[in-house]
Amino acid sequence: MSLITFLMQFSEFPEIACAERFASKWALKRVRKGTLIVRQEEPDTNEFIVLDGCLASCICDPEGNEVCVGLYVENTIVTPNIARTRSGISLVSIEATTDVLVAQLNSDTLSDLMISSAPIRAWANGVLREELGRKADREWCLAALGGSGRLAWFRENYSGYEGIFTHSLIASFLGITPVTLSRLRSNERRK
Repeated sequence: MSLITFLMQFSEFPEIACAERFASKWALKRVRKGTLIVRQEEPDTNEFIVLDGCLASCICDPEGNEVCVGLYVENTIVTPNIARTRSGISLVSIEATTDVLVAQLNSDTLSDLMISSAPIRAWANGVLREELGRKADREWCLAALGGSGRLAWFRENYSGYEGIFTHSLIASFLGITPVTLSRLRSNERRK
């Protein structure tokens, strides 16, 4: 899907000319599987839209243990820069889990565009609201549900992702071990 077609899906861009002007500010970038497009604890100034392929966002602790905090498939917007950085430094690493085509835009450029364009401002604010809602839903899931409930929640909210991402990433995203995820899936097959 082209960036213009992607943007036209949003009600904030009722006319193609506005979507075309906005799309012209983004740069397209092809990224190979296994490449980090953002590194934790390094400067990060970009916004990303996944046009093709898949990305995963992880946080690594001082012992080298990674926790997956975001999964992105084609035609999705990566968590906005303001929600994944502090003082311009990334809190996460974002890795291509397949070959990927992303659109990227400097976050300061987006801020300038938001000031000068009501449709872009509305779009960006909507993206941030949706992301905060997704993060709150996941936080609730991790706090309120056991393993089978988490897997059911994941399947409902991330339909089809189970066949796209590795089970170790999904288990990490759900706050369970890969062994637990395997057992849950096995138990379901037996029923």
